[in-house]
Amino acid sequence: MSHESIAQLRAKVLLLYQQAMQLIARVPRKARVVIGMFLVASVFMAIYTAVSAKDCILHLKVQHGFRNAQVSVWVDGDLAYSGTITGSVKKKFGFLPSDTVQGSLSQMIPVRSGQHSVRVQVVPDDASSQEDSITGDFKHNQERELFVAARHSALALSWQGTSDAEPEMPSSSGWISRYAGSLLLSVAGSVVSALTGLVIKELPGRLRSGSNSSQKAGAGSQ
Repeated sequence: MSHESIAQLRAKVLLLYQQAMQLIARVPRKARVVIGMFLVASVFMAIYTAVSAKDCILHLKVQHGFRNAQVSVWVDGDLAYSGTITGSVKKKFGFLPSDTVQGSLSQMIPVRSGQHSVRVQVVPDDASSQEDSITGDFKHNQERELFVAARHSALALSWQGTSDAEPEMPSSSGWISRYAGSLLLSVAGSVVSALTGLVIKELPGRLRSGSNSSQKAGAGSQ
């Protein structure tokens, strides 16, 4: 690109900037405040979306011995999945009936990256409720498989496909995702509420002002 082309481009950018500043100067002060609040709310919502994005997968695999049961999964105290599992009678040698019931479940649950506490509860129709908890760390865009063995005698949880030791202290990314994300959402909600109230308050006056101006213009033309 030649120096002349660069100079012309700079001149156009400067002209556009000056025109934009003139348009902004014509906008009423309260309207500029409203626009500014809207932009702030948009920034907060964008930050919250980035922080709270569920970029990992908890792959739940359940092996159980119940005819019917309700399984529920909580991640950091929040209910992430609830559904019904069913089993069928296992036959000996492929055709002889037995008293053994078997069933399975495979479910993908989106979670955020970071360390999470996972609690699984199984409530069978013909047995007492069972539950257990386990802690796991999810790296960015990672899928982790949690194997659940649910029998009448006990419920056991274990991570599959990894030998990494689970850290005991919560990671900073998990803390930020859980608490800072909620804080950003609260602040953004407050800003949006204030913005909505201001618009509702100012809109009727603006409409009446515009209507009066139109009537005066019509009367003057006559």
